Amino acid sequence: NLLKHIKVAKGDIAAGFDEADVIVDRTYRTPTVEHLFLEPECSVGVPSGYDPSVFGGTVDPLAKRGEDAVHDKTTVYVGSQIPYQDRDQVAAALGVESAEVRIVATLMGGGFGGKEDIAGQIHAALLAEASGRPVKMLYSRQESLLFHPKRHATVIRIRTGATKDGKLTAVQSTIYGDGGAYASLSEKVLTRATTHASGPYDVPHVKVDCLAAYTNNAPCGAFRGFGVSQSCFAVESNMDLLAAELGIDPVELRRRNALDVGRVTSTGQTMRESVGLNECIERVDADMRAGGFRWAWEEGRSRFAWGLAVGYKNTGLGGGAPDKAIAEVGLWLDDDDEPRAEVRTSSAELGQGLPAVLAACAAEELGLPRDRVGVLLGDTDYCPDGGPTTASRQTYVSGNAARYAARELMARLKAVADPGASLAELISHAVETGLSTSAQFEYWAPKTQPLGTGGDMHFAFGFCAQAVLCEIDTETGEVSVRKVIAAHDVGRAINPLTLEGQVEGGIVMCIGYALMEHYIQEQGRPWTKVMARYSAPRIAHAPEIVSHIVEHETADGPFGAKGVGELPSIPTSAAIANAIHLATGVRVRSLPVDQDELLRAMRSGADDVELGWGDREPIPLVKFVQ
Repeated sequence: NLLKHIKVAKGDIAAGFDEADVIVDRTYRTPTVEHLFLEPECSVGVPSGYDPSVFGGTVDPLAKRGEDAVHDKTTVYVGSQIPYQDRDQVAAALGVESAEVRIVATLMGGGFGGKEDIAGQIHAALLAEASGRPVKMLYSRQESLLFHPKRHATVIRIRTGATKDGKLTAVQSTIYGDGGAYASLSEKVLTRATTHASGPYDVPHVKVDCLAAYTNNAPCGAFRGFGVSQSCFAVESNMDLLAAELGIDPVELRRRNALDVGRVTSTGQTMRESVGLNECIERVDADMRAGGFRWAWEEGRSRFAWGLAVGYKNTGLGGGAPDKAIAEVGLWLDDDDEPRAEVRTSSAELGQGLPAVLAACAAEELGLPRDRVGVLLGDTDYCPDGGPTTASRQTYVSGNAARYAARELMARLKAVADPGASLAELISHAVETGLSTSAQFEYWAPKTQPLGTGGDMHFAFGFCAQAVLCEIDTETGEVSVRKVIAAHDVGRAINPLTLEGQVEGGIVMCIGYALMEHYIQEQGRPWTKVMARYSAPRIAHAPEIVSHIVEHETADGPFGAKGVGELPSIPTSAAIANAIHLATGVRVRSLPVDQDELLRAMRSGADDVELGWGDREPIPLVKFVQ
């Protein structure tokens, strides 16, 4: 049942452990998790040639833009992360050319990777063509829970070695990833888990083996963090144990080993620029230590402690995958002869604030206020292909496409006009002379290399540090997150407000991952069939969040920006586990935390907890792959 054996090797792992004065060896487990986006999957298929007036229906809402209300091709309205891929798959199912299908990606209530795989799009299109009428397929919450791929459950054994002065010498890890019954994106997700499995550190000797397996469980696929959330939990848990063994402050241990410009990742990629990890650590450390800092203390029946973790995540597809986006920018004069613009690309808006970013990139090049730049997304008939909304890539790749389309358009207009002409005059002159007032640009991200072939696997990385203040009730074992201090290196913050939303949402999502979320399956059958059996964060679980934006610009990103969508949800669970350990002396090795097991361990004096909430068996024994 082996789907793929994924390998990372750097240096000589045996020599690395020979150099170590202290070695920490532990096994960890992370659960299967449900995306639980607010809006379940929904598709509306409309047959080609459909005229709503014949059936007494209302006019197509798109007709307000001057379009014919009659659908001249099969059309599917869907909340999708990859409209052009949907178009190709629907066309293949119908046996027609892709150009005979139109996908209109609607605004949706979240995706988080769970709307990358095809859902009801094909069924809605087939039924619409068969019936000659529009067909709506809206999944119930129960159907959604049963249908779409989940976050991969993993078992990770990791051995970390360091010298007595705190320099890492070696990291060895074996990862077992539960891919479920069908492949989906398991190979790609678990490749990221593997390549990030020594953390954002300069480690001379690394050996990681990931065994991605087919099982009888629900298929697993893309989920915010894309495998890195799982490996970060293991890496950062071991780092705190190592700090305790060495008698070194947890912040200092990370500071001594953090990746920086000139240092080399586990895959052999030399960091040349835009590595803000140390500044992230310094920002969080300074804020955490302000005002009578203590790592741990007691108040009444509660124990409090800070936990620290750091993380990193690639921007873009990487690994040799071609990564491009096309954007079109158009200009016109409104009724008051004021210039306005529109950016068009198929990229999806999941709630992350992409329209604001694209508008800002174009506005900067055009010299327009942002509120005069509109954005049209997700319509395959009217928007060029922006690629998938995944891998924290849209700001970087589609942002660059919009930026360069606007720049090219301005250069074209200025080339045939008087020097010093205003933008309104440039547009008027172009219209009078028959020159197009729109431009399209195809942006290709910097080339990357497949794993194992040498060179750069990724063209950019985001970095972060998070400190979490937890309260543990010594009478119930309940864990509450009271405060999070976070710093994220985003290259350049194009829209700070939506960036803050991404940070806050990612942190709260990962609090759920650490403390309550588990999609439980028994003998290949889901127990979590209804929301009543799935615990997720509510507003009461959202702590105070102090967010620091760190800007280490990257040369090729739009105005120095890189992706941040996944980054905030990566280190939080490890920081929570580290806080629990400092407060109670108990190391949580399975997520989500089971408060009854934690309480039992606290009362018995046990060193660790192997059972997470919903687990039926202890963590299995894992042998390192030789």
